[in-house]
Amino acid sequence: MIYTVTFNPSLDYIVSVEDFRLGLTNRTSSELILPGGKGTNVSTVLMNLGIESTALGFVAGFTGDEIVRRLEEMGVISDFIQIEEGISRINLKLKSIDGTEINGCGPHISAEKVAVLMDKLQKLQQGDVLILAGSIPSSMPDDIYSSIMEKLQGRGIRIVVDATKDLLMNVLQYHPFLIKPNNHELGEIFQVELKTREDVIPYARKMQEKGARNVLVSMAGQGAVLVAENGEVYQSPAPKGTLVNGVGAGDSMVAGFMAGWMQKQDYEYAFHMGLASGSASAFSENLATKQEIETVYQSIIEEEI
Repeated sequence: MIYTVTFNPSLDYIVSVEDFRLGLTNRTSSELILPGGKGTNVSTVLMNLGIESTALGFVAGFTGDEIVRRLEEMGVISDFIQIEEGISRINLKLKSIDGTEINGCGPHISAEKVAVLMDKLQKLQQGDVLILAGSIPSSMPDDIYSSIMEKLQGRGIRIVVDATKDLLMNVLQYHPFLIKPNNHELGEIFQVELKTREDVIPYARKMQEKGARNVLVSMAGQGAVLVAENGEVYQSPAPKGTLVNGVGAGDSMVAGFMAGWMQKQDYEYAFHMGLASGSASAFSENLATKQEIETVYQSIIEEEI
């Protein structure tokens, strides 16, 4: 079983506003409301690919109820912990203004509620996959990812971490199965600018030296790079297509990679599935469907041939 954890899920209100003007009333030309948060996005794309997962995390208030309702409506299994005070956040994403976003804070999460999540995670078994994705609320300890991994160490659970800065660096000592920074995040860690796929490779290897087993680096229009545990390096330019909505593309890449790995235990196939899934979501109004992913995957294979 795959489990995803989203500490701060959201309702994403994605709008387009033509000719946006500051200080005046603006009206939307398109609107879309989706359950958001990196882990929930991963669970959604896994579901689209026919792979079952359980979405874990915290929800609160009427927005939390709506997150759960929408996920269930789509067919995603969830087991969120209810927070009695506050509301789950609403994230406003202005996709017509260079991807401008205004993200909410989310509810306060007490130590007691964190302990409930830890109890749930203790039930994971050998062979399970745990995906820890995204930022954490300010009310939570900043070592929560590493605390989870320490408690699950040595139990045969593959753990994927999609996070930034200290959240990511602090888990490397526990040898996550996969990490997925983008090139800007990876460059920020080492205080360098990484523009090309070739630039990325030595720094992805440095992350392996620090403990990561597989390092998948997304690079938007430049494609992606995988430095795999087997010593191989896989890289590919971005598939051809029109960027429609970048929200969730990185999460889709994680879902596609893990879906590919679980299907064939082959790193090259998993890499191509990850790239196809991320790109297919970027080319779509919503998170990618199985058919959209398969179409982009085929284009990647044909291009490489």
